[in-house]
Amino acid sequence: MLPTFSERLAQAQLKMGSLLCVGLDPDPAKLPADLAAEPQPLYAFNRRIVDATLGIAAAYKPQIAFYSALGAEAELAASIRYIRECAPSALVILDAKRSDIGNTAQAYAREAFERYGADAVTVNPYMGEDSVRPFLARPDRGAIVLCRTSNPGAKDFQDLLIDGVPLYRRVAERAARHWNQHQNLMLVVGATFPREMAELRRAHPEISFLVPGIGAQGADLDATLAAGLNAQGTGLLINSSRGIIYAGGGASSDVHAAAAELRDAINRKRARPLVK
Repeated sequence: MLPTFSERLAQAQLKMGSLLCVGLDPDPAKLPADLAAEPQPLYAFNRRIVDATLGIAAAYKPQIAFYSALGAEAELAASIRYIRECAPSALVILDAKRSDIGNTAQAYAREAFERYGADAVTVNPYMGEDSVRPFLARPDRGAIVLCRTSNPGAKDFQDLLIDGVPLYRRVAERAARHWNQHQNLMLVVGATFPREMAELRRAHPEISFLVPGIGAQGADLDATLAAGLNAQGTGLLINSSRGIIYAGGGASSDVHAAAAELRDAINRKRARPLVK
């Protein structure tokens, strides 16, 4: 029997001694100059980032828009294969924020898990349960549901009250009670809103959070850890994209240093060490 997604997440974090996720968001305008002549510059850049963060990152999160906007889906697929070869214990999260119903949702799930071979995919729950179910059908693959996101406009809808309870808490409640039979569901909870994160942690101690907002978005790491860690000192997968991959202009040594610094800062502030 294949290990479940939750088991694989725990194994990745334990093996790496890390709660860090590195976002692979290669902006052509920010790529190092020495990669400009590469036939596949996004792939070359991602190889450099992966090489620089081996043994540090428990997961990698490519954002599909940076590839599809350039017609570079082949470079995305090659990057994921490279992660599999070089960092086989790390998880790959396809940040695609997919959502639809029926056969379309099933096709999106095949895209994430079969075409790209991702371990998990971000999904938008706005269309309801039937738009999320296809992403949760495989116990060894995960769906990461948008809940309380890190962007300033999140409050426009996510804070709206339904019978006195904010919508983001209704999303989390529904997801936890009705969609998580395989224990392969996570929630996106932004580090920029630690109070809301603390509420969600108290309500859902069993669910892990994918946490954007640390790094370029300026969220406070101490507040994030205080709000989001579970009783075991885990429960978070903390993502940093721009703050790591463009450190020092994308030079390998600077990328490595930035990733190691964030991993070590997280581990110093956790109540319990990750012991291999």
